[in-house]
Amino acid sequence: MKNQGYTTLIIDDELPARARLQKLLEHFPETFQVLDEAKNGVEAVEKINQLQPELIFLDIEMPGLNGFELLERLEKIPIVIFCTAFDQYSLKAFETNSIDYLLKPLRLERLQQTVEKLGSLKNNLSSNAIMSVLKEFYSQKEEKKMTSITVKKGEKLIFIKLDEITHFEADEKYVTVYTNKESHLIEQSLSQLEMRLPENFLRVHRSVIVNMNQVMEVQKYFNSRFVITLNNNRKTNITSGRSYNEAIKKWMGI
Repeated sequence: MKNQGYTTLIIDDELPARARLQKLLEHFPETFQVLDEAKNGVEAVEKINQLQPELIFLDIEMPGLNGFELLERLEKIPIVIFCTAFDQYSLKAFETNSIDYLLKPLRLERLQQTVEKLGSLKNNLSSNAIMSVLKEFYSQKEEKKMTSITVKKGEKLIFIKLDEITHFEADEKYVTVYTNKESHLIEQSLSQLEMRLPENFLRVHRSVIVNMNQVMEVQKYFNSRFVITLNNNRKTNITSGRSYNEAIKKWMGI
């Protein structure tokens, strides 16, 4: 274990998650020296290049650049500790000498195991190990693409084709899938859907995923947001979240 602690950067798009991790890391002042935080992948790349942290806590699902896309943009990859709410990822592949993962909600006892693991790390970290995780992740994500959504209606199962879906919207504990004709409650979370849906489905707000093939127009809105009008009977307007600005601009090619 390093005596002065690893210089550390926290990367997560959710403020409560960053605050919780910061609080947990205070239990290990001799292990982690937190330099800064980043709220998205683009900001993280800039801060990593600027601060050159030895270790990063990295959320996987973020707007703009996800955790894996962020790593692909780095010339030198620091020690990576992935933070994820989804054990569907290839977590076993994360267990190398250079990386670890923490499932959300983060727990002090699990972080203690990470601290102990850091004590046995080799001096020369292997970027190849992390890149192999990227490769495995993308291959698995490709396999998980779906073509329809299953909805329970009493004792029946209804299959809705993705092409017919305009958007998904979360409201507290529930997610509603909308088509041009109807809507249904489904059991999957937005984050689970985001991980499996094809590329034409884009998360534009913390509570909304849109089928971009169903978009009629996009207008700029104040505070770095957009108003997205869907090509359905109701001409539904969806106001994007500010942190999803880069992802939407990338989709529009601007």
